[in-house]
Amino acid sequence: MPPHPRPAALLRRLRHSSGSLRPVPCVFTPPRRSFSVTTASNSASHSPSNSSTADSTYTSVSPDEVSHFNALASSWWDPQGPSRILHLMNPLRHDFIRSCRSSVLDESPPASTGLRYLDIGCGGGIFAESAARLPTTASVTAIDPSSEVLSVAKAHAKRDPALRSKLNYINTSIEQLPVPSTPEEGYDVVSIFEVIEHVSHPAQFLDRCTPFVKPGGWLVLSTIARTWMSWLTTNVLAEDLLRIVPRGTHDWRKYINEEELRTHFLQKRTGWAEPRCMGVIYVPGLGWKEVNGSEKVGNYFFAVRRTAETE
Repeated sequence: MPPHPRPAALLRRLRHSSGSLRPVPCVFTPPRRSFSVTTASNSASHSPSNSSTADSTYTSVSPDEVSHFNALASSWWDPQGPSRILHLMNPLRHDFIRSCRSSVLDESPPASTGLRYLDIGCGGGIFAESAARLPTTASVTAIDPSSEVLSVAKAHAKRDPALRSKLNYINTSIEQLPVPSTPEEGYDVVSIFEVIEHVSHPAQFLDRCTPFVKPGGWLVLSTIARTWMSWLTTNVLAEDLLRIVPRGTHDWRKYINEEELRTHFLQKRTGWAEPRCMGVIYVPGLGWKEVNGSEKVGNYFFAVRRTAETE
């Protein structure tokens, strides 16, 4: 065993080293969210066969994520339960979609009735049911990879006979859903609410979703910006302290900033235009409120419109 240094020797070492000590600045740098794809197409009209990874077995479904939401299945329709903030957010989802569609200034405005929706990652059906009840809706196709969660959605929908002819739940991932044979057979609105922040490879996932949007239709999603403020509010406050949402719901490293989505659709892909964004903040006791600029720090809605087919 080596001999222990004497106290006097330790003091001398500290005096000599103290002059070289410098304060180390603490810099918070959010990790980048990769939007790279192994094999990518630049067109909005590509099919999964030429836009996915070279591995044809790719899936956006995470067993851990499915297991987490399976545990919440029984309480999905409890407005005071773990999904409470989703119930409170639902009116803003419809407001945002209406604002996107009303912003179109084409000579031939899009149809305002007979709309077809595809709700990807529908969960217990909070948005899907509400969309099916709209008088402007022709049909809603809602998909989710969790059979347990979908059983809750189907059971709840059976309470309203009016939904029977308009709402169709399918237990599948987006990778297994057949792509429309022609662009015109796509959907007017493809919604991806509170889903993409649970996906490991967002570019690949979005490339699987985009062929389902018809020309002139909208891809609409909601997610969370990857900032120190979102980590504080969603992980520390919402999950650990206030328990507004169950612990483990969010992985801050998977959050996506709005400029990353803009870059993906407008620079790395073609056939998309008119991006729109709306930042929202949850105010305890008041619910979700639109706040300009808040998309830079927390929750936000994002949408892009598919343009006419490119040559």
